[in-house]
Amino acid sequence: MTYPPNVRPAPLHAPEQTPAPAAVPVPPQRSARAVVAERLRAAATTEPGRLQIIGAVLALLVVAFGAVTAFEINDRATAANDVVERSQPLSADAADIYRSLADADAAAASGFLAGPQEPRAVHDQYVKDIEDASRLLVTAAANTDASTESGHEITTLNEELPRYTGLIERARANNRQGMPLGGAYLRYANQKMANELLPAAERLYAAETGRLDQDYRAARAWPFFSLGLGIVALAVLFWAQRRNYRRTNRVFNHGLLAATAAATVVLLWLAVGHSVARSDLADANTRGQQSLDVLNRARIDSLKARANENLTVVARGAVLTADGKNDKYETDYSTGMKALGEELSRAEKLADDSMGSEPVATAMKGVAEWQSRHRTARKTDDDGDYDGALKQIIGSKDSTGESFNRVDDALRQALAHEQEEFTRAAKDGRGALGGLPIGAAALAVLGAVAAIVGVNRRLSEFR
Repeated sequence: MTYPPNVRPAPLHAPEQTPAPAAVPVPPQRSARAVVAERLRAAATTEPGRLQIIGAVLALLVVAFGAVTAFEINDRATAANDVVERSQPLSADAADIYRSLADADAAAASGFLAGPQEPRAVHDQYVKDIEDASRLLVTAAANTDASTESGHEITTLNEELPRYTGLIERARANNRQGMPLGGAYLRYANQKMANELLPAAERLYAAETGRLDQDYRAARAWPFFSLGLGIVALAVLFWAQRRNYRRTNRVFNHGLLAATAAATVVLLWLAVGHSVARSDLADANTRGQQSLDVLNRARIDSLKARANENLTVVARGAVLTADGKNDKYETDYSTGMKALGEELSRAEKLADDSMGSEPVATAMKGVAEWQSRHRTARKTDDDGDYDGALKQIIGSKDSTGESFNRVDDALRQALAHEQEEFTRAAKDGRGALGGLPIGAAALAVLGAVAAIVGVNRRLSEFR
């Protein structure tokens, strides 16, 4: 028995081949920025979408205005506070260091002229001046970076001051023993004071005054960015309200109106507050600091002139000018008195009230009297009456020393008045900026919330 082969019979009709499915194209992936832009375009085609965009822009503008205002005014308030609390006090301390050193030099020369027994009051004044200078140098060093110009000058003063006082003590010791070497030590000490200590103190004063000027400029700089951003924010808010009125015929949107009011308050507060601060700080500078600078220099010139006047009698012509024709100390005295007269003339012009002008007038009269008595004393000395000239220089009555004290007292009174003027005006300027950074930030947040609420009320009409 045979079996058919194990072969499948061929179908009568072969099935058609099914084509493979076509590949579905994958859409290109878009960036998040493109998606956001597309959604914004879609939203901008409908009124609710446009309102949402307007609300977001208004809120951002108002918040940005408040934030920038707070940032800029905080910087200016900090600078104004530095003027009151830091830079001006340091400038005043630098001037006091200069005055203390110059006064110590004048007192040392006066004590030397009095003979072996130095008057107690003169010695105490010298000690007080040296202690004041040392104390002020410690304060200045604590508030100054050692790597700055001021720091270098403070280091120089701290190094040279003990050397100066050592020379003065040697001069006193020799003077008590009646040895002429004391005069040489005194002249050497004066040279150290004139060539090293006082120039370093003057550079320190110039550096601190320069820092004060920088703080002035920083505090008075106009916040143009804040003002510009505030104007832009108000303009957009007015546009949004006008748009709302044209589309709904409603005069007011309470939310947008509140946001506009908040932005207006911040802008006015910014403009008026900063203008008042600028004006007060300008007064502090012109009516206070400029007068203080002139009066400080005048007092320093008077102290240097007094020291040179005393040394003229001590040296008795032993020290000449570079050309060898004139007495050095007498020449320096004349130069100092000329500078003193010029500074007092400037101070008289800067004084803006009787309390400032009267002490300056008294000082000018004292200077004229001082110069007259000095000429008399020089003539007496030239005539060979050394003791008579000495009495006319350091005597307790009708002497150049009496005139000098009158000038010094008047200048001290004028300085105290101008310092009060400066402090009052500078504090007023600082106070005009007080509260503005915090107030601007708070009002900006309220304005942004009010703008969003106003826009949402309009959106609710579409639901």
